[in-house]
Amino acid sequence: MEFFLISLLNGLSYGLILFMLSAGLTLIFSMMGVLNFAHASFYMLGAYFGYTISRVTGFWPALVLAPLATGVLGALFERLALRKVYKHGHVSELLMTFGLSFVILELVQLGWGRLAMDFQPPEALRGPAFTLVNHSVHGMSVFWGQAPAGFCQAVDAAVSVACSQFPATRGFMVVTALVMLLAVWLLLKRTRIGLVIQAALTHPAMVEALGHDVPRVFMLVFGAGSALAGLAGVIGGSAFLTEPTMAAALGPVIFVVVVVGGLGSLAGAFLASILIGVMQVFAVTLDHSLGSVLGQLGVSLSPAAQDHALIKLTVSQFAPVLPYVLLVLMLALRPKGLLGTRDVGH
Repeated sequence: MEFFLISLLNGLSYGLILFMLSAGLTLIFSMMGVLNFAHASFYMLGAYFGYTISRVTGFWPALVLAPLATGVLGALFERLALRKVYKHGHVSELLMTFGLSFVILELVQLGWGRLAMDFQPPEALRGPAFTLVNHSVHGMSVFWGQAPAGFCQAVDAAVSVACSQFPATRGFMVVTALVMLLAVWLLLKRTRIGLVIQAALTHPAMVEALGHDVPRVFMLVFGAGSALAGLAGVIGGSAFLTEPTMAAALGPVIFVVVVVGGLGSLAGAFLASILIGVMQVFAVTLDHSLGSVLGQLGVSLSPAAQDHALIKLTVSQFAPVLPYVLLVLMLALRPKGLLGTRDVGH
């Protein structure tokens, strides 16, 4: 039971870091119609900025300053480069952001090198958030932080005790992502700024006639989306790994999340992130072969098929391609995504 709960929480935390990334991308696309191929690169920049700033000010100031710096760079890129290609259509926008991802990667390797950075979370987040204790006699119990010394050791051979810890970094990740979701939703749905942003997308001429600077609104939206990616980078970089391939590792999965959730749908991105995160974590923790899984489902295989290399693959080895399998199924069965309003490609 404790294995299931910890795996579920790990899946939720991984899914929520995906959501923190996809939220900025979804915000930019839904407000501006721009599919930013460099979004994961802003995530990487946030991690490296966070690492550098934290060495001077500590982690908590870096958690605020690094996303702000990433957002400023995103806004400058929109103002000085991306804005000039809007008139040429979406292909030019894609090529511009795609090229930016390579520029950022080269600049990161020139500035920080090719090796991973030792970006450690603060002392308050280095231990477990809580410990699940499954006692064969007393049942399941929860201890905030570390379980008492000796509590995870069985004093009798007939008694079994299993302790599972949930890292505080992942707990902080979950709380931050949920707060961010609430803040973005309130901004867009309950404030005058949100109304102006949404109106600028559908009726830019009317918004401009009312005295609002529409290009400036789009610049701020792009900067805000980049800042959200930077925030995810600071948290993800300290919890996982800060190195030059981190953008390439998460970038494709983020686009899967956006398409599966529905282009432009923040709620859809949230649901798709949770689904993909939980699915991948449970797949990684399973050590069963595809053949044994098919056997449990009642599918009989011939001896020749059982010896096939593909059938001998474990579910954990198949886990990296699961998001793309889900993407193909979604495009085939529901091109709009989970909560999208328009078909992909329309």
